[in-house]
Amino acid sequence: MNSHAQNPRLALIRVLGFVMGSAFLLGGILAFVPGVTKDGMYFGLFMVNTPHNIMHIVSGTMFYLASAAGPKPARLWFLLFGAFYGALALMGLFVGDGLIFGLIMNSPFDSWGHMGLAVIMLSVALFVGKEKSWCQRRPA
Repeated sequence: MNSHAQNPRLALIRVLGFVMGSAFLLGGILAFVPGVTKDGMYFGLFMVNTPHNIMHIVSGTMFYLASAAGPKPARLWFLLFGAFYGALALMGLFVGDGLIFGLIMNSPFDSWGHMGLAVIMLSVALFVGKEKSWCQRRPA
């Protein structure tokens, strides 16, 4: 039996990756369903367009692939994706209502949603499944 199966802390980050991947896949796919989006608005709150929806589908797929590969790739994806979404949120706050990179529809709700996701993903990357957190370590 490998060490990943023996350590539930390491398994947790993979489970969270599959959960996050499912959420992004579901959100991206639902955005193409008539009635879920109306006039470019997802549930009447978030501005979306095809590139934005595809970004969610690709993100969800990457979460699945990284989580299937193991705890280290899952942690790395949470870290990279959290940093990307943090940057996306900051750009979105600057842009306001409009396009980010000329592709992705944005509104203040999107920006704050992206910021919330960034905080969650970075927190998972930095704290979930670690043997000891940074605050428990003692200098040698």
